Amino acid sequence: MKAVVLSIGTELTRGELVNTNATWLSEQLVELGLEVTEHWTLPDDGPAIVAGLRRVASVCDVVICTGGLGPTSDDLTAASVAESLGVSLATDRATLEAIRRRYEARGRTMTEAGARMAELPEGATVLPNPVGAAPGFAVTLGECELCFLPGVPHEMQAIFRESIVARVAPRVRRTTHQVHLRTFGLPESEVAARLKELEESNDDLVVGYRASFPEVEVKVLARAIDGSSAEARARELARQVRERLGDFVFGEREDSFARAVGEALRGRGWKLALAESCTGGLVGQLVTAVAGSSDYLLLGAVTYSNAAKTSMLGVSPEILRAHGAVSAECAIAMAEGARRLAGSDVAVSITGIAGPGGGSDDKPVGTVWLALALHGETWVTRHHFVGDRDAIRAHAAHVALDLVRRAALRLDPVDTWTSKEIERLERN
Repeated sequence: MKAVVLSIGTELTRGELVNTNATWLSEQLVELGLEVTEHWTLPDDGPAIVAGLRRVASVCDVVICTGGLGPTSDDLTAASVAESLGVSLATDRATLEAIRRRYEARGRTMTEAGARMAELPEGATVLPNPVGAAPGFAVTLGECELCFLPGVPHEMQAIFRESIVARVAPRVRRTTHQVHLRTFGLPESEVAARLKELEESNDDLVVGYRASFPEVEVKVLARAIDGSSAEARARELARQVRERLGDFVFGEREDSFARAVGEALRGRGWKLALAESCTGGLVGQLVTAVAGSSDYLLLGAVTYSNAAKTSMLGVSPEILRAHGAVSAECAIAMAEGARRLAGSDVAVSITGIAGPGGGSDDKPVGTVWLALALHGETWVTRHHFVGDRDAIRAHAAHVALDLVRRAALRLDPVDTWTSKEIERLERN
């Protein structure tokens, strides 16, 4: 079955809002076994919506449409659908009462504009909104089923999960299954190069790539005679993908990098401390975004100034005078100081130049030193990240977490030196 995702909203056609709904819906529809062939975006314009609905219904089996169901004058979707079907709008009494109760529960009186959200095309099937006021609805146009959902993302997602899945899934004869693998540490081109032979030797395999800086997602889609065969085949192909990408794969679709790091720490029973300079607390933000991170995170110190590095982490003024804050020696002292201060098993530090200013010939913008202190030994690594300030900080934060992950999983660190090796290099 073929599906089209239709998005309605002038704020989308003008580029004032990023269309995250279309991305989310496409992923969900593919998981259900549909083939999403197109994304269409239309402005809040009645004639354009009517013409667009008639066109899109002629090229697919299912249309999922978002936007234009609210109470304001530019919410024209319901009226446009009615015109496309040649029917009138009618007030759905149960929906009207639900809207009234929602207003009253918030100490408000339902307005005339609010009541408009209960006006739906005659004959439409109501799709209740469990988290908002505007309901969704479904209609049939020719051989195509069209489902209309609010544009507010959490409302759209709730209606999709509670109504659309049960409505669409029984009609789909599944012949595909997709596994999402998430990676960090290899550029997209290198990921593709490692999988090229696997793709070319398996006709039933479709590999998709999505770079979500600084991670790369690999989508492994397999085709077979039925859904269970496709899933088994996709899992086997995903296993082969993991073999080729090795420990750069950190999880599947719902796994965040910080969650993978947390699970590695929890598996070892380790406690973590953080010492950040140029990332300004970004690593701590990533770690604490994961529920339950208090199980392993003891301390996050943002020591932006040299004085803070000295007073909080014990970085000696001699190190700062001789080597500067952006140096292997400072990164080592920061990590060791954070571990000592927190009493943690492991600590990671970051110090660098995120830009856009502050660089030099010896230490250009993007120069970042990171160190990992663990059980009496310290490893340090130097990177030169490219991009703007946000990109440099994001990349550095991920590399810091990767140092922790690799240590906890007993994986080989990437391009690191021990503190003793740094001392030897300095002497020579």
